[in-house]
Amino acid sequence: MSVFGKIFGFKKDEKAITTGEAIQKLRETEEMLVKKQDFLEKKIEQEIATARKNGTKNKRVALQALKRKKRYEKQLQQIDGTLSTIEMQREALEGANTNTAVLQTMGEAAKALKAAHQHMDVDKVHDMMDDIAEQQEVAREISDAISNPIAFGQDIDDDELERELEELEQEELDKELLGVGPVGVPDDLKVPDVPETNIPTAAPRSRPQARPADEDDDDMKELAAWAS
Repeated sequence: MSVFGKIFGFKKDEKAITTGEAIQKLRETEEMLVKKQDFLEKKIEQEIATARKNGTKNKRVALQALKRKKRYEKQLQQIDGTLSTIEMQREALEGANTNTAVLQTMGEAAKALKAAHQHMDVDKVHDMMDDIAEQQEVAREISDAISNPIAFGQDIDDDELERELEELEQEELDKELLGVGPVGVPDDLKVPDVPETNIPTAAPRSRPQARPADEDDDDMKELAAWAS
């Protein structure tokens, strides 16, 4: 029987446990060994204290305490090695458990994808995509045709219209130069004739008489005297 079989109490005729159960048992064993580590560390501290206390008083007791300390330290080293082995085993099982779950999920996804593809024909998919592209092209042509404005009278020559307009303008200019037929003015725009009546002429307004120069000089003198 292997070491792990002894630890977990496995027997050859027992049914193999799952990875999840093995991981749980390993964790429980780790907890137990950690508790034993704490116990041994406390015992080592006690034996050291005993050796110091009896080092000069009772040498035999001090030596026995140191021997027990050595045994505890050896057990502690063994537990450290066991814990390392268990930790590696647990990590390996956890990795295997994770890989199993991942592979199982991937397998289920592959089955679902296969089932979905069973209802699809690659040739039909290509034909459908070709039909979609063709209909999109038809829709684009229809949109372009609708967006272009309808052009009426496209058969009319613009140069011909320009020449005709120039001829009309030249005819009007010739008429004006020859004085043929003045252009009539509409009646509503004609200025009404002014009646011939004699409008009395207003009498001219008399200009104010200029003041004599002497009076202006007197006023200026009086203003200068007041200002001073």
